[in-house]
Order: sequence, then C-alpha cells, then structure tokens
Amino acid sequence: MKALEMAIANRTKLNNDHKLIHHSDRGSQYCSFQYVKKLREAGITISMTDNGDPYENAMAERINGILKTDFKLNRVFKSHLEAMLATEAAIRNYNTLRPHMSCDYLTPQAAHQLDQPLKKHWKKKSRKSIEKVEH
Repeated sequence: MKALEMAIANRTKLNNDHKLIHHSDRGSQYCSFQYVKKLREAGITISMTDNGDPYENAMAERINGILKTDFKLNRVFKSHLEAMLATEAAIRNYNTLRPHMSCDYLTPQAAHQLDQPLKKHWKKKSRKSIEKVEH
C-alpha cells in the first residue's frame, strides 16, 4: 500500500494526463479490498493474469527482461526525463534493430509489415508441461 500511495502521490501534471493500467499476478496483496479500492479511487485500470496459467505473463516478463538487461534499463536514472528517453530508445531499437526468433528472424517492425503468416520457430505448450510447472 505504501508503494502504491507513493506512486500515486508522485504523479506530476505532466504524466497525470496519461491513463494508467496496473498489471499484476493474482497475489493476495494486489487483490485485497484496500488495494483495489485505492486503485479505483485513483482512476487506475486493474489488469491481472488469469488464475492458474503460468505462461500468461511470460511474454511481458521476457520483453521486460530483455529491455532491462540488453538495453541497460535496469539502472538508476538521474531524472524522469532521462528514464523516459532511454526507455523510448530501447523500445525503438527492440522493434527496429533486433531480429526475433518468434518473428521468423525479422524485426518486429518488419514482421508487422508482412501480408503473410510468419513461420513459427517454437514449440507449442502442452497441458502436460503446464501441469509440471504448477506442481
């Protein structure tokens, strides 16, 4: 609650015009009445993973990990502006310079410009592999 209250209190006029989405797993702290009430009072949209699917958030976590590690976003910035500019540059480079196996070894930008399906280079998840992760 303290971290959420601090984040809400530190919003500036500059970024207060942007709609916020709070995404989380279904941890009890994020589902608590008090926490959900605080999000709603602040006008923040609530997004949670579906219960019981360990793969649901994997893509977002993978992208966040790449941005933090490969593009050096896992550091302390001197200002909010510096962090925003570094994040924008990292996302731009991720989308335009870095080929992805999941995009048939094209950049995401090039893949989105195609008018044909991409060849998949990964295994389809099976229910059996999900059950192993859950237990």
